[in-house]
Amino acid sequence: MQISCFMQISFSSLALVNNPFDWAYGLEELGFTGWEVVSEGKQQLNDTTLSQIKNIIETTDLVLSLHLPFSDLNLGSLNHPIWNESIRQMTKCLERASDFIELAVVHPGHLSPLGMQLPDMAWQQNLEGLRAICDFADDFGIKIGVENMPNMQQIFGRQPGEILGMIESLDRENAGLTLDMGHANTNGLVIDFLADLGKVIHVHLHDNKGRSDEHLELGKGTIKWKDVMPKFKGYNGRFVTEARTVEEGTASLKFLKSIIS
Repeated sequence: MQISCFMQISFSSLALVNNPFDWAYGLEELGFTGWEVVSEGKQQLNDTTLSQIKNIIETTDLVLSLHLPFSDLNLGSLNHPIWNESIRQMTKCLERASDFIELAVVHPGHLSPLGMQLPDMAWQQNLEGLRAICDFADDFGIKIGVENMPNMQQIFGRQPGEILGMIESLDRENAGLTLDMGHANTNGLVIDFLADLGKVIHVHLHDNKGRSDEHLELGKGTIKWKDVMPKFKGYNGRFVTEARTVEEGTASLKFLKSIIS
């Protein structure tokens, strides 16, 4: 794997209650070339944040991607007003970000108490919701990366066959896989996910000890990054370090450079 891969490393912060505009302008100086905006909390896309994001676009060379909202939303919901609201919020975010992104990440749905009794129906509802997201995004030329999920019992998309089958069933050219390496590790499936990277269009990088979704710095958990990163030879998409703080994201970036240089 060549060092040129670091031309496409973004930062994303899960500190959704902190003001991202306190640190976003400094990302390039730290070595990042992009920022993945998580449309939650203080990163939620509204008139105020959109104005600030516009200034970042005009004054930096950062490439922006978008993580669609997920709190209290469910593309697999069998409560149709909730399902419709999930679609509405996600498509509204896509519309607001359409001038500055080419890719958005979406979480698949999960089983509600009713969905647990009707899992096949919830699965189909999830597919219908993802198709709606993809079709709306396609009108703006945006790709949708459906993210594999951590080890949470009632959520769709934890295993390679399941998430890849989900994406295949969408039958949408702008749909692909956002491969989250930390999530894969919580399911003990890192090697399995790396076996087929054909549908991967986006990658999230963070670490954990294999039990929960801790979002540790790279090298602080149990993922064998020296074995993992060479598997991405030929991958032309973007890597995103998902971190709790800018400092931890920067440490992850330095760790990546140390194992590849």
